[in-house]
Amino acid sequence: MMVIRSMSDALSIALAQINPVVGDIAGNIRLIRDARAKAAEAGADLVVFGELCVCGYPPEDLVLKGAFLDACETAVNALAGETAQGPAVLIGAPWRVADKLHNAALLLDHGRIAATRLKHHLPNYGVFDEARVFAAGPMPGPLSFRGVRLGVMICEDMWFADVAETLGESGAEILVVPNGSPYEVDKCGIRKDHARARVAETGLPLIYVNQVGGQDELVFDGASFVIGGTGELQASLPPWSSELVLTRWTREPSGWRCEGPQAAPASRLEGVYQAMVVGLRDYVAKNRFPGVILGLSGGIDSALCAAVAVDALGADKVWCVMMPSPYTSNESLEDAAEIARMLGVRLDTVGIGPAMAAYESMMAPLFADCTPDITEENLQSRARGMALMAISNKFGPMVLSTGNKSEMSCGYATLYGDMCGGYAVLKDVYKTTVFALSSWRNQHHPAHGLGPAAMVMPERVITKPPSAELKPDQTDQDTLPPYDMLDGILECLIEGEMSLIDTCAKGYDQETVRRVWRMLDRAEYKRRQAPPGVKVSSRAFGRERRYPITNAFTQAV
Repeated sequence: MMVIRSMSDALSIALAQINPVVGDIAGNIRLIRDARAKAAEAGADLVVFGELCVCGYPPEDLVLKGAFLDACETAVNALAGETAQGPAVLIGAPWRVADKLHNAALLLDHGRIAATRLKHHLPNYGVFDEARVFAAGPMPGPLSFRGVRLGVMICEDMWFADVAETLGESGAEILVVPNGSPYEVDKCGIRKDHARARVAETGLPLIYVNQVGGQDELVFDGASFVIGGTGELQASLPPWSSELVLTRWTREPSGWRCEGPQAAPASRLEGVYQAMVVGLRDYVAKNRFPGVILGLSGGIDSALCAAVAVDALGADKVWCVMMPSPYTSNESLEDAAEIARMLGVRLDTVGIGPAMAAYESMMAPLFADCTPDITEENLQSRARGMALMAISNKFGPMVLSTGNKSEMSCGYATLYGDMCGGYAVLKDVYKTTVFALSSWRNQHHPAHGLGPAAMVMPERVITKPPSAELKPDQTDQDTLPPYDMLDGILECLIEGEMSLIDTCAKGYDQETVRRVWRMLDRAEYKRRQAPPGVKVSSRAFGRERRYPITNAFTQAV
């Protein structure tokens, strides 16, 4: 490795973990400016921000609009002019170079754009399709900052060895990685594994700065960190909150060493819960909804959704409606009332009996010779959906859908009924995780949560058999396999993309596996019409898992 002696022996670098809004260029620049001002007061030489922080990440097809790119460039140039004095900033923006559009990192210093680096590896998998809108940049070299050579790698560039290797061989002293890395369960550890691999290969310390906040189905957990040249964690930022942290760097004979605070990591269940809270909070706030409304059935799914909504928005912005039918049990009525009391939310009751009678009368000429079946059950769900949408239209709150991933996988949901709504908090959460999260929330108060620091639902809601209560003595297990078995099979088929043969090899019953696979495939048309929801797994429905609706493929078991 080429060794270039630094002109500086000390450096103060601020890590700015901010929550940008896609498309709000002026607002994002204000966030950058405010963070820079705070960093200046702390004595920072440089402030590092996340990927594409000027326009928000991911901007998707907004970058195909010339006017949007013009606005980004105008904002960057104006911000550059403010850096004649005080700390420099490393920001991300879509940037045109030689008639090609790039995902760029820009160093603003001494009143100008002092350096530009372009993302080399463009992710084109899962939720990412950057190769569709950006051109890949060349292999980068280090940039010089106050006599120190910084090796800038933009997000995906850190997941490959070649960019870090090139930077190390070119004389970089510190690796700096701006990120727009969405949350997934266990992803924080995977990020650190890749970071440590780059550190081990180059012997260089690494700064990782990630954004925080929700953007449609994606949610970003922040959790920025610094890995030292020998692989040790030298600084870390709290997950799920906007933070500005100053790290102090000293040049030692063995290389640069960082001193900074270290935040406690979140547990697995806490991470999933916070993802739902932050995703919902930002979806409501960034789209300027006054609040949310949801059907509170007395069951565990709606109870957990209500708790998440209160923690995200506050009880005053959560409106619950109990919509009983002749099949609704007294136990459900009692549990819904107790959930509302524990959360401190408004609860109204709108009985759907009159709607059921009206439908029965209206359809009688056509249904006279037919035996009641799932059609009448679905009419109940649709009556509830219509009631919630009517209240939403009249008063403004967004309808919150309460279905979970297990149900959505199998089509155990009603189009234009319980699937209606503007956002689905549990869309990527299996039923078994719903149970675990409910127990976790009853025992813990999440950081920054606006709900009560106490239990949020009666224990009976967690322990009683789940039921849609659309006919007498109904339970979910009348239609679906037991949830612990169902969710295990679904994880094999969805997250694992495993064949039926390999799924059966995990110990699951052959006929049950085939049945679940058929339900999964046949429900694709429903999922296409479902509202967006928070992604927490490695394979979420929506933009990440796209199967044809018309699909004649079959598998042998």
